[in-house]
Amino acid sequence: MISFPNAKINLGLDVISRRSDGFHNISSVFLPVDWKDALEIVPAAETTFESYGIHIPGNPDSNLCLKAYHLLAKDYPMPTVRIILEKIIPIGAGLGGGSADASFTLKLLNEQFDLQLEVAVLESYAARLGSDCPFFIKNTPILATGTGTTFESVNVDLSGYQILLVNPNIHIGTAEAYAGISPRVPELSVKEIIENYEIKAWKGLLKNDFEASIFPNHPEISKLKEDMYKAGAVYASMSGSGATVYGIFEGDQKIEQIKEGFSDSYLKHSSLL
Repeated sequence: MISFPNAKINLGLDVISRRSDGFHNISSVFLPVDWKDALEIVPAAETTFESYGIHIPGNPDSNLCLKAYHLLAKDYPMPTVRIILEKIIPIGAGLGGGSADASFTLKLLNEQFDLQLEVAVLESYAARLGSDCPFFIKNTPILATGTGTTFESVNVDLSGYQILLVNPNIHIGTAEAYAGISPRVPELSVKEIIENYEIKAWKGLLKNDFEASIFPNHPEISKLKEDMYKAGAVYASMSGSGATVYGIFEGDQKIEQIKEGFSDSYLKHSSLL
């Protein structure tokens, strides 16, 4: 069976406080976008993982897809399988691609072997794999709080708009992203801004706290955001801890022509999920 794990972007990202366990409390709206990997699971003599496309660093045996399989296999009898991933979503890009691959592995195994696990159960397994992973079980826009695993409904509608995502082939590590962060409680929450203000007003209100940490070290990412606005975006931001930058454009703008205005060395994708 084949599925197509998709990326996500962050609409706003507030780092609220540092927790006693060393993690941080955040607030952000997660929005699925149509930049996808391809994932296939087939019966095999032994359980293995292999990938194609963008190179995934590290030992394949520690890949999250394989971890997802072993996590379920502890509790539910399943045959051995071959997991094949075509990696298209950039890595370390603030798009949650690895988390998506892991969660879609859980969903694909559930479907393929008729485990009949409900959404809440799949989310609980996904949470054991990583903070972003539970989001991809339902894969619908949500407000994420806590460490990113507490979900709340949010009213966000981007119909009539287009989105352009540009990744400058820069890998941002979590340690670097948090190094310059000063946790704070904002005057207006992400949810208040998204639900009560038009998209055209987001530019001065909806912020990603990681930009203040990342932009001084990587001015090319800051310039990418500026270029989105120069190209006509009504709102632009870095996603997650970077380095991907997205721009939201009016529906009548010629997004393919706008895409061509960015460097050919960048990875580019457009359209909402």
